[in-house]
Amino acid sequence: MSNTFRAIWSLPPSLVRLGRGAVVKGHRRKPAQPLELFEAEYCPFCRHVREALTELDLDAIIRPVPKRGSRFREQLKQAGGKVRIPFLLDPNTGKGLYESEAIVRYLYDEYGPVGVRPPPRLLPLSVLATTLRLERGMFSRPSKAPAQPLELYSFEASPYARLVRETLCELELPYHLHNVGKGRGRAADWLPPGVRKNYVAPTENRRELVRRGGRMMVPYLADPNTGVAMYESAEIQRYLRQTYGA
Repeated sequence: MSNTFRAIWSLPPSLVRLGRGAVVKGHRRKPAQPLELFEAEYCPFCRHVREALTELDLDAIIRPVPKRGSRFREQLKQAGGKVRIPFLLDPNTGKGLYESEAIVRYLYDEYGPVGVRPPPRLLPLSVLATTLRLERGMFSRPSKAPAQPLELYSFEASPYARLVRETLCELELPYHLHNVGKGRGRAADWLPPGVRKNYVAPTENRRELVRRGGRMMVPYLADPNTGVAMYESAEIQRYLRQTYGA
């Protein structure tokens, strides 16, 4: 199966979610320390939280907790008292929260733009988005734990980035998620990377990605454990399975 076909097959969940997790609304302040999120790519409740992180342009350390996974279950239980996802831990305030709507409300209240209310969860559409991906990103696969979390530049609605996040979840690989959502009202952000002329990135994370990788394109993975950095979802997935898969 070609990478283009995989991306097309990954697109319907983004369409079903009505473009949620694509465009940045901004934030009034950024956390001094990155947020920590225990979640799983398949989970419809977790999707609501990931969309909010993209829309608020917030980074997070992701600790995947797929079905049958064990790597972060004990850590999750110690942090929150229950093995349930999503669970957000904010080291800046000491807050720990379960329940997707409570988490999103907290993110908007604590970091969101003044006067902007959190969007509705639209749970039936999120469940449909999960159903469309079948079992991808749902069950754990044997893997080796990295010494340091990987880094991923992504935004929730990207069909290419979704393929990589599913693999990271299945392999239970922790990663620092750098959200690079599109700028509001910016037509250039919707054009393919190869046809943009004199592109000026509208957000700090987008500018950082251009500095690090040379162009604005997702997904982009950087592995501090090996020094490897790359674009292209198929190549990233292959690298993850060869380097960390058992």
